[in-house]
Amino acid sequence: MKTAHPLRALTAEEARALQHSAKATSARVDVVQRARALLAVTAGQSYTHAARAAEYKSGDSVSQLVERFNQQGLAALRLAGGRGRKVQYSAAQRERILAELQRVPERTHDATATWSLTMLERALRREALPVRGGLWLWQDPDVVSHRHCRP
Repeated sequence: MKTAHPLRALTAEEARALQHSAKATSARVDVVQRARALLAVTAGQSYTHAARAAEYKSGDSVSQLVERFNQQGLAALRLAGGRGRKVQYSAAQRERILAELQRVPERTHDATATWSLTMLERALRREALPVRGGLWLWQDPDVVSHRHCRP
């Protein structure tokens, strides 16, 4: 195990929030898991036992969680930055793509009466927008519900 980080003393508010999060049935599973691990460490359990109680694979995970909790407080229960899928398009680019989709295609200019994925990608490329694969478009509820598009 790497360097063990000792858990700082909890405030009354932090203890209540951890208890509430650990018992929550409608909270995210990862938040409940982190709260259970921190409560186990607070109760005096080793990081290895706290990891087992919270269903982590190793005590190193608990040690890293404790370090984050010492620095950030209850914010450590949320996902750390840098996790999850990276944004492919900026908000402005996304708005431009949706605006293009909502435009009724001109048969002479766009060579189609309704948008297909391929035709939309061609139109976006003409507008100098980067197209990284348009499959996500058909998963967007704004796009699918639009009357001028077809999958």
